[in-house]
Amino acid sequence: MSNDHEEAEVLYKQLPGTLEKTVKLLEENKVIVLPCDTIYGLCAKVGPAEQVLRSIKYRGETKPFLVLATLEQARQICIVPKDVEEAWPCALTAILSNLDGNGTTAVRVPADSFLQEVLTKLGKPIYSTSVNESGYHTITNITDIIFSFKDRVPAFVVGSENQGTVSSTLIDCTTKPYTLVRCGQYDASSLLEL
Repeated sequence: MSNDHEEAEVLYKQLPGTLEKTVKLLEENKVIVLPCDTIYGLCAKVGPAEQVLRSIKYRGETKPFLVLATLEQARQICIVPKDVEEAWPCALTAILSNLDGNGTTAVRVPADSFLQEVLTKLGKPIYSTSVNESGYHTITNITDIIFSFKDRVPAFVVGSENQGTVSSTLIDCTTKPYTLVRCGQYDASSLLEL
């Protein structure tokens, strides 16, 4: 997968102009690396960019990507239980039943203010997946990420020096009680006891 031989751009989330460039790239259905509230993620606007994201990650058609959304966007996609809504924003990804009754979506409302601004300005949720090829270990160091993906994505947004190395906690809210799918950064024990 080539980035049309253009030099990938390295942006810094705290610098002026980065938010606007990030939103513009996502609006153009580009896949970019973003510092999420957990680890770095390969991200793209929900919609047609999904196929590009699958191609970059070498991921099959059947495994869905999680979605980052504002609380309002999450409510437009899924049935959001009150206890999950009260926990957000945080590093908790919840598998929720879709509003249209057709399947489920794994959604997270991130606690990161930069991501919240991106989602608000974009006006749509974004796919997010760990930075790696399917079946391989997740890359969490930005230098390694840039080296590995510089020919595949047009931009990398660098987060803080202490960018996370632990994924979000993943729970399945379609079961009663909820089921822990992946233990991660968020302590979901109070949600799992209900």
